Amino acid sequence: MIKVTARQQKLQFEKNGTAEFRYVLHADTYSKLKESKVIQEASTRSGIAKGALKGAWDAIGEVLKAWVTEGHSVTIPGLGTMRFSLSGKSVVDVNDVAAELITGRKVVFTPASDIKEVLKSTNVSITCIDKDGNVVKRVQDDASNETVEDGDNTQTGGSTTGGDNGSGDNGDGGDGGDGME
Repeated sequence: MIKVTARQQKLQFEKNGTAEFRYVLHADTYSKLKESKVIQEASTRSGIAKGALKGAWDAIGEVLKAWVTEGHSVTIPGLGTMRFSLSGKSVVDVNDVAAELITGRKVVFTPASDIKEVLKSTNVSITCIDKDGNVVKRVQDDASNETVEDGDNTQTGGSTTGGDNGSGDNGDGGDGGDGME
């Protein structure tokens, strides 16, 4: 179950427009699991010594970092692919192309198909909290008609929980072919 909070917040949509209260969805963050906990659990499940797993974990991390920073889309087993990307401005004249056009750098993750299916079928629980901090409603969603955003093909149109989450490479190790985003 994914837990979500819909918190009532005052928002202003136009520069000189009137501010109004709206319920804004935020997925709750449970906790950041420590590396040692992940290694301990993997050791328990696999029977491989924690020291050997720690060495492999560190080596794999260094390899992924090196390859991703060279421009590769790298597979993370059982999860999907990861790559780096840029956001930037466009110009008409080639003579105006310069590094200053880059406005941001980001990590792009595209989930594997089976991870997307699990996410798609995971129920959501929404707790609505008004501006005074009072719980005013609870909603259960059965995930029956949800879509999972895939890479740069994110949907627009009122979603407030989405973030930048991926590339267009669909987990096949390709580069997604999008260049600057």
